[in-house]
Amino acid sequence: MSSNLHQAGVKLLKQLGRHADVVMDAYLAGSINDTAHDAGVIEKLKKSGILWRPEPDQELRLKRSVRALLEEALSDERNRQIDANVGSALATIKTLADHYKEARRDVDFSAAEAYLADLNEHVYSFTDSLRYSIRVLWSRINNEFGYVGTISAKIRENELAQSQVSELLNGLEMFQFSELGEIAGDIRELRRLLMTSLQETLSQCTQELSIVQARLYELLGRFRQIQGRTRLLKGWLLHTNMHPDYQPENHVVHKAVPVLFNCAEALIAPASVDVSNPHHELELMGLVAQVKAISRDSLPAVLREHNVTFEMGDREDFDIPENPLKIAVDEYFCEVIDSGLRQSALSYLQEKQLTWDAESWLYQVIGGYEGLADEHKNYFELEPIGKPDPVYSGNFIINDVELWLA
Repeated sequence: MSSNLHQAGVKLLKQLGRHADVVMDAYLAGSINDTAHDAGVIEKLKKSGILWRPEPDQELRLKRSVRALLEEALSDERNRQIDANVGSALATIKTLADHYKEARRDVDFSAAEAYLADLNEHVYSFTDSLRYSIRVLWSRINNEFGYVGTISAKIRENELAQSQVSELLNGLEMFQFSELGEIAGDIRELRRLLMTSLQETLSQCTQELSIVQARLYELLGRFRQIQGRTRLLKGWLLHTNMHPDYQPENHVVHKAVPVLFNCAEALIAPASVDVSNPHHELELMGLVAQVKAISRDSLPAVLREHNVTFEMGDREDFDIPENPLKIAVDEYFCEVIDSGLRQSALSYLQEKQLTWDAESWLYQVIGGYEGLADEHKNYFELEPIGKPDPVYSGNFIINDVELWLA
């Protein structure tokens, strides 16, 4: 069996090498005509499964596997496709794992070895296909979908790539490693393949796909911005073509300048010291030290024509005149003491025909009461008279105060 596969593979590769010009013509053109090359060569390539005809009336094309081989080998980004069918690969991996466990249980070592080899091939093929898809996505992002010529086509390619990334991420969520752990059981080969190698690869690919998705969103925003500016420019060109005699008006002479022509560049904000930055602490301390420092070295020396003597004398007495408002408040307190009755401060002000305004008088009465010593304050009671503020809650507006003996 192995020798037959080896001979068939060598024959196929020789045909690819011998007829490389025909294969490359079909790859570059997409299809070839039967009459463009030798009929015997075309027939051999058809029998080998390299060329095929989709419909009876259509030209010959390369098989998908051969085209994928050339795209990977030549790093051709034009026609690379992404396989987002993760569910089929997961089902195949589970099935082969069950086959391998059954063969081990039946002590069929040859079948178990074959199933394990197939399982390794499928796992590594799946992870390689996943990495290949990510490389294709990064290649499209890095050249900004340069294989298409218009912005609209770039936006469509970007949206296609986003849908493929979403399908890949949704497919990777199907891998439940708790379930794979139950399938692997205590078999070392299965645990190494399904739990260690596969889980590490899928974790890395998931993180990279998240980064790819963010870059695709960013690139799509830039494409839409370019598309909007292009439409604006095309609209302006169409307007100038339809109105060749158009002349812009002098908007400066208008009284109301349109907003579009009245946009000014943003001014640089004034610089200020960041006192919360610990890295500037030394510089700030140095500046403060310079501000507080008083240096008299640079002051000019004052020379007197003759010496001046200084003599100490007796201390002179002086008096500080009392505040008339304070004196009037003291008299008000004395009036309350003499009468022993409850008396309003504003009534006393009007009765005595004092010259101070009511607000200053009330402030001084309250201040005089609060300024008394505790032993003297206990002899009096002061009650403010007013009402709460109708707008600002919690504020009490004082209109008058009343003082009486406690």
